[in-house]
Amino acid sequence: MAALALLQWSPLTRYWHQITDPTFRGLYQANAFDLAIMLPYFFVMVILSVYGIHRYTLVYNFFKNRKNVAPPPPEISEWPKVTVQLPIYNERYVIERLIDAVAQFDYPRELLDIQVLDDSTDETRQVARDCVERQRALGVPISYIHRTNREGFKAGALHEGLKVASGEFVAIFDADFIPPADFLRRTVPYFTDRKLAMVQTRWSYINRNYSVLTEVEAILLDGHFAIEHSSRYRTGLFFNFNGTAGIWRRAAIDDAGGWQHDTLTEDTDLSYRAQLRGWRFLYLPEVDCPSELPVEMNAFKSQQARWAKGLMQTARKVLPRVMRSDEPPARKAEAFFHLTANISYPLMVFLSIILLPAMIVRFYQGWFQVMLIDFPLFVASSCSISSFYLAAEHALYPKTWKRTFWYLPVVMAVGIGLSVKNALAVIEAICGVKSEFVRTPKYRVEACPPGRASGQKANAWTKKSYRKRPGLMPFLEVALGLYFAAAVLYAIQNTNIATVPFFILFVWGYLYTGVMSLAQTYFGGFRLRSPASAHVAPEASASVAATEQIQADAAM
Repeated sequence: MAALALLQWSPLTRYWHQITDPTFRGLYQANAFDLAIMLPYFFVMVILSVYGIHRYTLVYNFFKNRKNVAPPPPEISEWPKVTVQLPIYNERYVIERLIDAVAQFDYPRELLDIQVLDDSTDETRQVARDCVERQRALGVPISYIHRTNREGFKAGALHEGLKVASGEFVAIFDADFIPPADFLRRTVPYFTDRKLAMVQTRWSYINRNYSVLTEVEAILLDGHFAIEHSSRYRTGLFFNFNGTAGIWRRAAIDDAGGWQHDTLTEDTDLSYRAQLRGWRFLYLPEVDCPSELPVEMNAFKSQQARWAKGLMQTARKVLPRVMRSDEPPARKAEAFFHLTANISYPLMVFLSIILLPAMIVRFYQGWFQVMLIDFPLFVASSCSISSFYLAAEHALYPKTWKRTFWYLPVVMAVGIGLSVKNALAVIEAICGVKSEFVRTPKYRVEACPPGRASGQKANAWTKKSYRKRPGLMPFLEVALGLYFAAAVLYAIQNTNIATVPFFILFVWGYLYTGVMSLAQTYFGGFRLRSPASAHVAPEASASVAATEQIQADAAM
């Protein structure tokens, strides 16, 4: 009898009885409070669902147009002169690595014009100057240009360099990149097409397996490069230069109005202006350019906030021009979804605030309405994320992509955790609030030896400078995490079991980003080790696999 009573009052038994008991079915009557909660709730969910459906569309177009890939580069009899611009600001840990990599380009030296565009205010100036002098003594055509102010930030530095540039084409690399020696030989021949303005290559990551954070960052960026860029390029839609690891035709930059610094994403701004002028872009995913991912949570959040704000600024600036243009409706629609996608962050924060009262209201409305309305919206808004990143990893790493399943909950949680800081950045952009270009510091963390979970060498970056205190934002994120932990307890207590997994994502997302920021700021090195670091092939092998998969797609 005791066992029967225990079974009768277990949470699962009570939950099943609640959703199947017809006693009070049909007696619920909406009131003003319920409407005040549910109308905004459904409004937000519908908008998030629309952007989720757009992600499904990108994946669909990626596979539908798999044959629309770039052909092999044409033969070229006379190589043009190329200016290589290296914009830096306080990057003393990685600038030498960048300069040494560019100096190894297997391109005729008499046709190279390398510019180190240095806006630094610390000892980076001396480190960069010494590197330039050493390479110049070895016969490398390289010059050092230092500005005494940061007017226009990166866009201003690039514009200043163009004043003395002698190349017909301009390749750009950020400080944390390590371009391969054959980069120019694999990209320049495509410019025999006189209407081609820009060639963008794919990013790869030398420290992907350093921690769970860097794994998540790599998956997020893989989604952008493998699905977004490929889908847009293959479908003939607008896509953007990513600010680095690409090469421009100098005439296209000038024709589009040059580098402008009224947004934080000057690369996307120039991309849209150039394409509206009729210039064509080319994406080469088979050419990968290694880079270093930020290992610090605060740096990662600052980077994401800058991109979110910059895209919304670009939307305000160029979307009206896009909509007034003669471009096909499909290109206009994709431009709208691309540039306004970050509106999801303030909507996510708003959803976080009203989710618990909405759950309470939906609890009394009955499970049938929840399954009929909420579940389809959840599939459209959230499940699209899973398909998007799984498709990206399968395309790039066909032999190891299944391990992405283990990271998907973390990817979704981190997206939620970033929502507070990114929401503030998006709102600032909408309101026209200006801010300076906040660089993402890099510490030359190139890899973590397999099998090492922690140690002084693995976390040596914590002793380096450029680290900034995060302010009050992590405390707000932790508070939201605790709020959702209380919501989980409330849901369990009231046998609303179906909402628990959804709430746990919010708990994990906010607590992970908040606690990680605080721990790395106040307690030195702290990281969750990537379980893949001991068995995942090096990035070079992954790049070969990616190339093989891309070639297989083209042959289908």
